Amino acid sequence: MMTVSALIELGRKSLIHSDTALLDAQVLLCHVLGVDRSYLYKAPEEKVPDHVRQAYQKLVNQRQQGVPVSYLTGNKEFWSLDLKVDKYTLIPRPETELLVEIALEIIHQQSIRSIADLGTGTGAVALALASEIRKDFPDCSIIATDISPEALEIAKENMENLEINNLILKQGNWCKALDDTRLDLIVSNPPYIAENHSCLKEGDVRYEPMLALKSGSDGLNAIREIIHTAPEHLNPGGWLLLEHGHDQKQAIHELLGREDFHKVETRRDYAGLDRVTLAQVRQ
Repeated sequence: MMTVSALIELGRKSLIHSDTALLDAQVLLCHVLGVDRSYLYKAPEEKVPDHVRQAYQKLVNQRQQGVPVSYLTGNKEFWSLDLKVDKYTLIPRPETELLVEIALEIIHQQSIRSIADLGTGTGAVALALASEIRKDFPDCSIIATDISPEALEIAKENMENLEINNLILKQGNWCKALDDTRLDLIVSNPPYIAENHSCLKEGDVRYEPMLALKSGSDGLNAIREIIHTAPEHLNPGGWLLLEHGHDQKQAIHELLGREDFHKVETRRDYAGLDRVTLAQVRQ
């Protein structure tokens, strides 16, 4: 039988294509052992049963082929929440936490009481917001929408696993899922990659749902629709927050300028890239 440290090294060497080879190997081994990463440092010479080694090797082989680690383990952490993910959902990115941060800032400053998260996927953004505001604003309602019934099923499981009750799930395409509902805040991390962009054929992205990634020839189809229809569903003075590509700021500012928005501002993520644009509908 091989030791914990030997298996980690075997995995690391097998995953040289990955920028995070060591971390990948550790996460996959923790998954098959059912332990957290601290165990790897506490028991490096612990012998690992052959059936566990075989299960680990199978996952390493799949990771070699490019399958994202989160799809292999079935979970991803976002905003300190452990979320279930699968092939029907986009894997939550760290940069999307900026969307949550800005939303919470507005919620506290503007006494927001009604929110929608469009294209919720795993429910990451909606659940992060719900987990933060349920104590301070118990009367605040949150609607999470998605066109994919499979994604909504994952969001539902995450909601139940996290025991979050201040969230309503609705199926539908962008604002159409809201019917006649009026809100104080709409947030969205929509698809924003151009359909012919080379990144869609590279790395982990190849395995993620294209529905959640690409959006027309310039990547702006979903954003255009949201910006055009959001004013009908926002109360006077309500806010729209959009995550987008680092090179789409100018186009989005122009789109917002054609609709009933003002106070347009773009914030940068921790890598210094334009990432979230916010705007207020006129009162």
